[in-house]
Amino acid sequence: MKTIYLIRHGQTAWNREEVFRGRSDVPLDEKGRRQAELVGRYLAGQDLHEPAFFASPLTRAMETAQIAAGRFSPAHVKSDEAFNDLDFGDWQGMPREDVAAKYPELYRRWAKEPDRVRFPGGDNLNALAKRAEAGLYNLAENSSAGDLVIVTHRVVNKVLLCLVLGTNLKPFWKIKQDTACVNVLEYGKGEFIIGKVNETCHLASLEEGPKADF
Repeated sequence: MKTIYLIRHGQTAWNREEVFRGRSDVPLDEKGRRQAELVGRYLAGQDLHEPAFFASPLTRAMETAQIAAGRFSPAHVKSDEAFNDLDFGDWQGMPREDVAAKYPELYRRWAKEPDRVRFPGGDNLNALAKRAEAGLYNLAENSSAGDLVIVTHRVVNKVLLCLVLGTNLKPFWKIKQDTACVNVLEYGKGEFIIGKVNETCHLASLEEGPKADF
């Protein structure tokens, strides 16, 4: 069995302000960098076997992965486009309340039927699901490393967990993913088993606790 640690990146200013991020390249804030350090401490306590680190190419994911990987030697983080964030198109850089006011019908659909939304000037969940699932299976089946650490985004994690469970994307909003959370999967004989979802115990030392799911 190969163990896969599927991790959401640390906090950014746009997480705090509830701004749609998508492909906007927003860096970690101070708390996000501290979260990444705690992710690294968590991973160091898991007795990982010859781990390999992969991340979305966006700065907030790469920085989280690089900080966490710093506890391992040698540690190199490979960028993987399969785990890039959803392209929210015209919504990127807009606060959630502004999106709800400007695109009320589409925003309501996003809240109720996320798999049926194509963002103006952007992408949709089904296209993301196809590339992210292919990327996950490719690493699980073909990576010569032992355990895998993948740092990506809230939306990507939610989609992958839906697919690993064998469902469609309708349960998307029923899966919580806090900043810097850890999900643990095991892969063997072509199948995934979920061990942990939205693990945040490693963040307990931060005074404010983990950021809510946005």
